[in-house]
Amino acid sequence: MTDIRKLINQLAAAENQLQQTEFLAPCVSGGRVCTRVAGIVYSFLIQPSDFEGWGIFKAKNEKEAELVETADLFQIDAYLDRLAPMRLHLAYPLTRRTWLAYPANESDARQRIGSAKPVPIYLVEEGDRFETIVARWDGARFWFEAIDRRADPIFCETLRENLTQLTAPKNLKFKGMTPEMRTVYDLVTQKTPEFDEHWQRRRDEGRLREALRVGGGELIRFEDRHEDFWTVDWLTGDGERHTSAIAKSDLTVVSSGICLSGRDRDFDLHSLVGVIEYRD
Repeated sequence: MTDIRKLINQLAAAENQLQQTEFLAPCVSGGRVCTRVAGIVYSFLIQPSDFEGWGIFKAKNEKEAELVETADLFQIDAYLDRLAPMRLHLAYPLTRRTWLAYPANESDARQRIGSAKPVPIYLVEEGDRFETIVARWDGARFWFEAIDRRADPIFCETLRENLTQLTAPKNLKFKGMTPEMRTVYDLVTQKTPEFDEHWQRRRDEGRLREALRVGGGELIRFEDRHEDFWTVDWLTGDGERHTSAIAKSDLTVVSSGICLSGRDRDFDLHSLVGVIEYRD
């Protein structure tokens, strides 16, 4: 009986201490905040419910807490310094201040969190696709700390250039590239409309159709059966049908479908129309 009374008294004291305590915590919109008082972990709904960021909170009761004020940078740094750091590459935003990221070092990630996989980073203050950041792991979530100023910016710029050029992930290659960079690039392409298969085919069709139109020809259809070129069925201005192999990179002729004495690659698709029409 004494032990039960002692436990009840301890819980009452903890609850009393809880309501007198202000605590620092990170909070995502619509989420909860947690703190430990007298060895007991409490999880609270917060007021206002739409607050997102680092705040100083005070418990109203054992289930609810209210925001007292926004935490300053010194308080945030002190909180983060107690957590394990890890470097990651940003991929794309999931919400306004939450990004998906991938570890910059898979081996390090496996040692720290047990696996190397894409993870959400909360309360991201700055950064863009492919940038390397430092985040802190609290055992359940990663919290953004800062852009990694030690990271070489050339890698980030090179990945963005390849994205603009619509380089396929399997074809991504540059000096100093790591497997982790290829993985984050693949993640980004999955959320980039230009890499969607149907969008890509419409874009490719538009390129071929326009090149033939400029030369006076007309596209019938094309097939994507090779990594480097398309097989293109098309008509000359007088209705003559031809099939040619056309390079995907710059629309140069790989094989015209007629004898050009080995000079096929001297022409591109729109000039090929005139060559064939006036070959006699």
